[in-house]
Amino acid sequence: MPNLIYFSREKCPGFPHHFKAGSLNSLVRASSILTNAPLILTIDCDMYSNDPTSPQRALCYFLDPIASSKLAYVQFPQRFQGLNKSDIYGGEMKHLFKMNPYGMDGFGGPNYLGSNTFLARRALFDSSLESESGRNLLEPEKVLEMATEAAACNYETGTKWGKTIGFCYGSLTEDLHTGFWLHCEGWTSVFCDPPQAAFLGDAPKTLHDALSQCKRWNVGQYEVMYLLGISLLRRVHAVTGQFFGMQVGFTRHSPLTFGVRKTSLGLGLTYSHLAFWGLWCIPINNTYALLPQLALVNSRPLFPKSSDPWFYLYTYLFVAAYTQDMLDFIYHKGTLRFWWSDQRMWLMRSLTSFTFGSIQFACKQLNISTQSFNVTNKVMDDEQIKRYDEGTFDFGVDSPFFVILSTAALLNLCAILVGIFRYNINMVAEMLLTGYGVANSWPVYEAIFLRSDNGKMPDGVKLRAFFLTGILFAGGFLVFNA
Repeated sequence: MPNLIYFSREKCPGFPHHFKAGSLNSLVRASSILTNAPLILTIDCDMYSNDPTSPQRALCYFLDPIASSKLAYVQFPQRFQGLNKSDIYGGEMKHLFKMNPYGMDGFGGPNYLGSNTFLARRALFDSSLESESGRNLLEPEKVLEMATEAAACNYETGTKWGKTIGFCYGSLTEDLHTGFWLHCEGWTSVFCDPPQAAFLGDAPKTLHDALSQCKRWNVGQYEVMYLLGISLLRRVHAVTGQFFGMQVGFTRHSPLTFGVRKTSLGLGLTYSHLAFWGLWCIPINNTYALLPQLALVNSRPLFPKSSDPWFYLYTYLFVAAYTQDMLDFIYHKGTLRFWWSDQRMWLMRSLTSFTFGSIQFACKQLNISTQSFNVTNKVMDDEQIKRYDEGTFDFGVDSPFFVILSTAALLNLCAILVGIFRYNINMVAEMLLTGYGVANSWPVYEAIFLRSDNGKMPDGVKLRAFFLTGILFAGGFLVFNA
């Protein structure tokens, strides 16, 4: 008969608990003693099963006589309920949870998304071990006693848990870390996307929560690549006696080249894209919030003028990239309205989450104190719920995220006004990019200038944004007119 057992591991201040990965490993150990079932389902606390046939769908892959021998997990997409009519915060995360996994499925399998996943227990152990503590035919009291011992805070001391056994430690995104190692060890995975959602959950429904969640993922992704690089260098040192230092991203043992070599070109490049997600903050900040805007104000062209044939190449690349993204989004059962919200949130995340995540990771490597792990808040008051249902952005938090967004919006607004007033035929590309930034920033302008509800931009944020905008314009004048 099925067992339903509530499980809580022991935590003590002197022992690291390793966040979600630590919980999962405790569950793996306890369940191996209680049942030792060959399959494990991981599902986040804010998601629930929506289709009782999903285990049967997963078993179709695990029982396949050809694919099952190296199948580590079957990944179902993360789908969300209660999104408003425009999905203003890009809660679907369609690229991350559906489009990317479909593409990776052709290269050996999708990355592990941390939830809605059926895993083969044997994939989580060393290849030489079937299980660290298989279940014996013992009295129930003895079984419970052993399971309790496996959940003790000091159980993992001196063991390989979190390294070569179980879910990987050392990163806030244990799912990306674990999935990457499984693929590098020769395991495969499968993406299963049935018409009826197998699992449903809640997405962040305030802008600050959505950006904070993405920043946490970004820090974790940097940590994954750093830890993988360090562990690879240590392996090389143990085998060859040579130590290459901490230049992880610039040696021939970089995770980028290692992933391509150990899995496949497509899968390795996709993992690299996910791991170095945060670096998008550099081109996005410079292109959509800084350089063209300052160039336009100072009448210093950055791009070819409209009569130059190269201008049409830049235009084609911009239009083609956005058109392809829109068509891919709609092909995966998206809508044009949802796509507009998704690409706007991509810019917002790049300006804020990726920027602050990159800074936080760099500070951690320099032993500079940073903000600790934050769990995304998905509980809202009645006013916030009403604003979300109406499709109105919520800026009612004094946050550095909103300072950056407001500054970028003000830079674009001032630049487009100056550009219109001065109209220069040689700066059409700068005008178009700035105009695109203005179109995406409309919710920010509403929050700064037009709204009076509790979701408007806080006065402190507005003052800092105006001040920072002035500094950037002054700096741009000095640079472009030096």
